[in-house]
Amino acid sequence: MTTISAQRLAKVFVEVADTLVDEFDLIDFLHMLTDRTANLVGASTVGLLLADQRGRLQFMAASDENTKLLELFQVQNHEGPCLDAYNTAQPVINADLRQAAARWPRFAPRATAAGFRAVHAFPLSLRKEVIGALNVFGTEVGGGFDDGDVQIIQALADVAAIGLLQERAISRGEILTEQLQGALNSRIVIEQAKGAIAQAHGISVDEAFTVIRGHARRNNKRLVDIAQIALTDPASLATVTGR
Repeated sequence: MTTISAQRLAKVFVEVADTLVDEFDLIDFLHMLTDRTANLVGASTVGLLLADQRGRLQFMAASDENTKLLELFQVQNHEGPCLDAYNTAQPVINADLRQAAARWPRFAPRATAAGFRAVHAFPLSLRKEVIGALNVFGTEVGGGFDDGDVQIIQALADVAAIGLLQERAISRGEILTEQLQGALNSRIVIEQAKGAIAQAHGISVDEAFTVIRGHARRNNKRLVDIAQIALTDPASLATVTGR
């Protein structure tokens, strides 16, 4: 990890904590978490999986499209660092993907083929309850995470878990699994809108998501609301994209 100033690190944690003060857009929060984590660790990319009501991990957010596909591959093949971190409630640190074929026979070759060389995974947990995992992929094995790096990223994962399990949501009778299921449903709509905008304007899926997210923030709307408009009213694409 590159050297991080105390001011920059504090700003990230304040931003995450501030997001959780009032009602927040869960999908946007999770994407923000992956983006900020990726920025903190330099050239790495980050993905996030959450458990559904049956305890099965589902893809929720990633810092780029390539990482999203790799996270989906983990879920579909039931193996990988995120699943290990989730099942054991322990982080996976500095795993060399070129030496991990015995541990993850399907996942490791797929990850190395995608250009990654190292992987780390951190459980999203509060006390004994684990609700997901955060994955960090790197393109180089050298210069891996030290104890300080691990503590920082695990702290971000812990903040996310606390936010999702916050007591005020429970006191209102909002069940966590229902909230997560709603987020999963929203993600499907957002993924469809990303594809529609990318195809309509000849841009990448990552760029399409940036467009949706930017429009939602400028207009104080939820990501899923903007995505739904883009899907149900093709004429509105010009409004969303500014093209």
